[in-house]
Amino acid sequence: MSDMIAARAKADFAAPPPPGVLLIEYRALVREALASTLRAQLDRRIWAYPTIDEWIGAKLETTLGLVILSTLGCEPDSIDSEIPHVLAMAGGIPCAILSDCENPKTIANALRVGAKGYIPTSLPLAVWIEALRLIQAGGVYGPISALLGNSVQEQHRAEPSNGAGDYRSQFTPRQLDVIEALRRGKSNKLIAYELQMCEGTVKVHIRNIMRKLKATNRTEVAILANQFLK
Repeated sequence: MSDMIAARAKADFAAPPPPGVLLIEYRALVREALASTLRAQLDRRIWAYPTIDEWIGAKLETTLGLVILSTLGCEPDSIDSEIPHVLAMAGGIPCAILSDCENPKTIANALRVGAKGYIPTSLPLAVWIEALRLIQAGGVYGPISALLGNSVQEQHRAEPSNGAGDYRSQFTPRQLDVIEALRRGKSNKLIAYELQMCEGTVKVHIRNIMRKLKATNRTEVAILANQFLK
């Protein structure tokens, strides 16, 4: 009898399960793959929904310790508009942004409005997971190289124009690598292989480069790059 009472007392005072993780990713296959990886790596309960509104509509009664917003394949303007909405709906739960956009301004904006982390897909899985653990523990994560790049861009904008140097400062180091590959006429698949990126990330970089150069296609990018970025 005493053993039974002790067992019940132990169950009553058992520690509650750790807070879960909410993943927002609109594409089903990507969402399921990310959720599976997170379950294996974080050892936490994972809830995955295509939108933050669908999670709110589900009215789950559970404690969350982290919200991960996947913005893979999204343009910077779309990311800038989506993050404040997710932060508002999350109600103070720490939010991390997973993205293949490495625009320093986008990263700085995300952290400034309240995201606790911005994790580029160019990072290895082990670093990505450690960044999430840091955010769960109350820290803030952002890629230092990109944030430093943003500071350099601000400095260049404050200085008088000086030709190609100023034009080059509009791009991240990764985007400059992609531009150089485009100048050489390489395909997206070959660029992805040589730069160790997925082909989708290459396409995102090219779209961002075209927007900055006001180019309508990759051929124009190559022509403008030869003119301004030699």
